[in-house]
Amino acid sequence: MSDLPARSGIKPIVWVIAFVAAALLIGLAYVSLKNTRPAEPSAPMEKLAQVPEFTLTDQTGAPFASADLKGKIWVANFIFTRCKGPCPLIIARMVELNGKLKKIHDGVKLVSFTVDPEHDTPQVLANLGQNLAANPPDWKFLTGSPEAINNIVVKGLLQPLAKEPDGTPAHSQRFVIVDGKGWIRGFREGEDPEVVQKLMVDIGTLLRENSTIQK
Repeated sequence: MSDLPARSGIKPIVWVIAFVAAALLIGLAYVSLKNTRPAEPSAPMEKLAQVPEFTLTDQTGAPFASADLKGKIWVANFIFTRCKGPCPLIIARMVELNGKLKKIHDGVKLVSFTVDPEHDTPQVLANLGQNLAANPPDWKFLTGSPEAINNIVVKGLLQPLAKEPDGTPAHSQRFVIVDGKGWIRGFREGEDPEVVQKLMVDIGTLLRENSTIQK
């Protein structure tokens, strides 16, 4: 009989241990669910600035104007063929984007502006385009007078453009996303390893926006 009080005292301790264990499991489950909940929806792409009208020359030697991009989503970047710095990487990103866009190129165009127009003639740009397997209707390489290039790059697309001490261009490595009405809707850093995926998301957002407007 003397063992009964001791044995009866075990049950409350067991219940306390079980309660604490259950509480810990619930807490761990909550933390796990909290850390794996879906990300918040991305914010709408704002209209940052209207791209002014421009007329340049494409890699075929034909005039190409901003009016030719009306109704099209387009992605711009800035390069020059003599570049030994970041240009090869920026061009490679555009090549990757070009490959991903093959099925929807009718609604999306790519535009590469040379920032070295005195060297990058239409023929030089045509050679570059051919080496990259760029289809001229889908991916334009544009050149023009230094003044015209400066106006569209700096004043139109809001990107810096200057000269290095050796005279070569110092230019933006960004991609610029423009909607079908000529509004700049975003910028993406060209050296970002995920830039192509991010651009595809931006393009998808604008394509859905266009579809909603048309309805």
